[in-house]
Amino acid sequence: MVKLINLKSFQEFFKSGSAGGILLLLCVVFSLSIANSDWGEGFNDILETQIGYYSESLQLSYPIITWINDGLMAIFFLLVGLEIKRELVEGELASIKKATLPVFAALGGVIAPALIYVAFNKGTDLAGGWGIPMATDIAFALAIITLLGNKVPASLKIFLAALAIVDDLMAILVIAIFYSSSLHYIYLLYAGLIFGLLLVFNKFGVKNIAYYIIPGVFMWYFIHHSGIHATIAGVLTAFALPTTTDDKESPLERLEHLLVKPVNFIIMPIFALANTNIRYETGMLEGLFTPLGLGIIVGLFLGKPLGITLFSWIAVKLRISNRPQGANWKHILGVGMLGGIGFTMSIFIAILSFANATHILAEAKFSILIGSILSGLAGSLFLLLVHKKTAHSGIEPLDTAR
Repeated sequence: MVKLINLKSFQEFFKSGSAGGILLLLCVVFSLSIANSDWGEGFNDILETQIGYYSESLQLSYPIITWINDGLMAIFFLLVGLEIKRELVEGELASIKKATLPVFAALGGVIAPALIYVAFNKGTDLAGGWGIPMATDIAFALAIITLLGNKVPASLKIFLAALAIVDDLMAILVIAIFYSSSLHYIYLLYAGLIFGLLLVFNKFGVKNIAYYIIPGVFMWYFIHHSGIHATIAGVLTAFALPTTTDDKESPLERLEHLLVKPVNFIIMPIFALANTNIRYETGMLEGLFTPLGLGIIVGLFLGKPLGITLFSWIAVKLRISNRPQGANWKHILGVGMLGGIGFTMSIFIAILSFANATHILAEAKFSILIGSILSGLAGSLFLLLVHKKTAHSGIEPLDTAR
């Protein structure tokens, strides 16, 4: 009987929206522990181990860390792309009224942190890292707001999900435009032709997922060699997949369901294990107060809530958007704080920014970790305080555009 109860509890945990975020957190703790133990160098050696196949016509031999950051993360972005397209067709982004608030909020949440980072690092060799504090980690942010349960309006969770999705789309565009190396146009042409083929499959109603995934793998290869970061291949493949607005499961939704658990419980934990193995070194704590550290921490902790709340307020005041049902401005501010959990996405952009500067990258990762922890704690405590005051007063938040 006890075994059955334990099994049921584990299954409920596995299905819960917070499970992926909790697993990520455990992987971060484990990775940090390894990095600061005698096994740290050995773990780094494993990550730098070259695997794959290489010839004059086919170059597919890379270190394990590259396979994780360019290969597995392409699958993560495939899932993000599927979520974005589904929301555009039938979800929170399906109409102008539904789409505008998370879009405006995400825009503010990208601009404000980037400007803060630039203000601290303008004119230095580190200025190129301006994209680091603009990203939001979907898994962690949603995990925390899910753990808050009914202490926040249900509409606020949907708003945060839509905001995080748009935020990730902007991050993808930034990566593709600003964090790519010199372009090789012949590979881009090949990738474009494959994408065109996928659109043709969509146009003619091809529903077999394999007809999209297999060409998508080739598109990944060509984009990877073109100089644009290969993760964009995942998004393009997702956007080509067909979906519908009715209740019948579409190929897009079928693939999304297949990918959710592998991404949340395998790919993202592997990414966290590989990229948060930050070895504490003398001076790293002081590094939090350098222009690099302050640009990242202040950008995440203050820039995110400032930008998200300000741009949301402007959109509502201009009557372009409405607030989520049952949510007040304090709720929006709390969501903005949770948006400061950059973590894996910010680390990903930091890797692209400072790939050839190991010491700087370590300081950037440490700053991201601190900024994300502060944002998560502040956001969850603030939303709990808002709930407590609202419950104590007995007044329900008004659903108005004012």
